[in-house]
Amino acid sequence: MSLSVVYSRARLGIQAPLVSIEAHLSNGLPSLAIVGMPETAVKESKDRVRSAILNSQFEFPARRITINLAPADLPKAGGQFDLAIALGILAASGQIPKHQLSNHEFIGELALSGEVRAVSGCLPAAIACHRSGRQLVCPQANAGEAMLSLNNESDGQVFSATSLLSVCQHLHGQQSLPQLTAPEASSPNPQAAAGDLSDVKGQHQAKRALEIAAAGRHHLLFFGPPGTGKSMLASRLPGLLPPLTPAQQLEVACILSVSGGLGIAADGSSPAGFQVSIERPFSAPHHTASAVALVGGGSQPKPGEISLAHQGVLFLDELPEFQRQVLEVLREPLECGSIRISRALAQVEFPAAFQLIAAMNPCPCGYWGQARCRCSREQMQRYQNKISGPLLDRIDLHVPVAPLKKGELYEVGKEESSAAVQARVSAAQTRQRQRQGCCNGELNSRQLQLLCPLPQSQQQLLDQAMEALGLSARALHRTVKVARTIADLEAVDTITDQHLNEALSYRGFSPI
Repeated sequence: MSLSVVYSRARLGIQAPLVSIEAHLSNGLPSLAIVGMPETAVKESKDRVRSAILNSQFEFPARRITINLAPADLPKAGGQFDLAIALGILAASGQIPKHQLSNHEFIGELALSGEVRAVSGCLPAAIACHRSGRQLVCPQANAGEAMLSLNNESDGQVFSATSLLSVCQHLHGQQSLPQLTAPEASSPNPQAAAGDLSDVKGQHQAKRALEIAAAGRHHLLFFGPPGTGKSMLASRLPGLLPPLTPAQQLEVACILSVSGGLGIAADGSSPAGFQVSIERPFSAPHHTASAVALVGGGSQPKPGEISLAHQGVLFLDELPEFQRQVLEVLREPLECGSIRISRALAQVEFPAAFQLIAAMNPCPCGYWGQARCRCSREQMQRYQNKISGPLLDRIDLHVPVAPLKKGELYEVGKEESSAAVQARVSAAQTRQRQRQGCCNGELNSRQLQLLCPLPQSQQQLLDQAMEALGLSARALHRTVKVARTIADLEAVDTITDQHLNEALSYRGFSPI
């Protein structure tokens, strides 16, 4: 029977659902039809496949060919089905053995010459393939990211291919494809990538707030005149956070894979000597970024900046310069740690457990309250009103950054290094995960009530602060989380009045 089935993988967010590619040859006028919700790039594969088969010294069947991509209700996009479609046609026409196909999955785009080119989303496909118990054949240019799947899936097998002909030789048993092995993990050095905290002179209150934010995964806002070190402080945060766990590295790598930013050079090749060193992301979009660029989207949804900052830091510099409607899309991800993008054909959910660090000036010129400022109060209000109260309410710490005092810029050897702060942060996060399984910034209201009971005197203190500072219930809960983090940094089991007062001090200042 002139029928064959080849397995491949589609892309749906960071998931890789199985696609069965059925090739059927029948009598009739020569033609090639592809069905099963193919997008334009998939429909165009018929011309690439025909040329690749002919240039690989195979015969293209002069028959009526029907290619079905199942399941039929799953959208298929991109060129990753080219290799599987070509193999399905060759198997249905008897030019390669069918019995080998059931144990393999194939992804890869074909050049007209028969060369196998790189595709995006190879890592999620490799992980899903291992779970199904099959062997993956992927482009050699994707070998670097495909190897990452072998860290946790030691029994999986991945083969890299350079051409359609080499894949056919592998299936015939004539010449095996190179089998990939687990890569050598390099030791991450976040301080080298992010810079050292000791480079920042003075600003002891801001550094203290940065340490608290790192220890509890709290959101943070710096505000003050230009040139005081707000951006410099924010860029040091990844160096204060503990290294990613293997599971977190795989999550980050999957997002980079579907966005086309993992292990692939500009010419589509895999860089030589590829090594695994996935560190905490630091995403800093320009203030002209759109809402879609921030949260992701498109007809075939791709991750945005908040997903590219998953398990890392999203830094928004010059916060009021962003369009207000752009900033408002951050509300839900800040609460739930994910973003759901709905389109007519599918709903896609991307992880977005990021830590928000923002920086802003007090007025358009940046020097409000100083003699050189020429901004009117109306201009300042217009500038600050771009940040809504609900968004500001979701930021745990509001920290003023004042200009350096005389002589602070020239002090040498008095600043603490990132490594010393990271040791305290790691110890505090270890306490939190042993106690509750997550960082304090991720606690919900029920967990907070159970884990952070407050005596009557502290409840009265919070009630007074709530009335004096105009805090909402959400802001009050976030203040208690910050106090719990301060206690964890001191390795104390109970929250004291001193911890609460320090946490409230980060709510006493506000740019608005």
